[in-house]
Amino acid sequence: MSDTARPSAAATPAAATSAGATPAGMRTPLTAIDILAFVCELFAFVTLAIWGFAMWAFPWNIVAGIAAPVAAILVWALFVSPRAVFEVHPFVRGVIELLVYLSATMAWWSMGATWVGVVYGLVAVVVGVLAGRRRFA
Repeated sequence: MSDTARPSAAATPAAATSAGATPAGMRTPLTAIDILAFVCELFAFVTLAIWGFAMWAFPWNIVAGIAAPVAAILVWALFVSPRAVFEVHPFVRGVIELLVYLSATMAWWSMGATWVGVVYGLVAVVVGVLAGRRRFA
């Protein structure tokens, strides 16, 4: 056996917290902005599914109704999600997030619900900016 002392379990989280990192197994608590950002994301994915199923002719509506939200979810998971596969610059992350929101807004416009698209676009951009600023704080 070794004569060197191992750090106690109580000292390990304190050391990680003092360095600015969150201790293992701990997460920052959810805020109202996190919940609103999640609702905006879900609304975008549902909007793309509705657009795909409603705006295309029969054989293609199945493809577009499934492919549009799946593509948006894939892009979101790869670059924007909290556990993203690829670590990108925050500016790139914001641009990708805005492109997903823009695609949902354009889908509402193409379905003839212009005001739904405008209101969703404004809410999504405001929530995205607030969430993005909180990440930098």
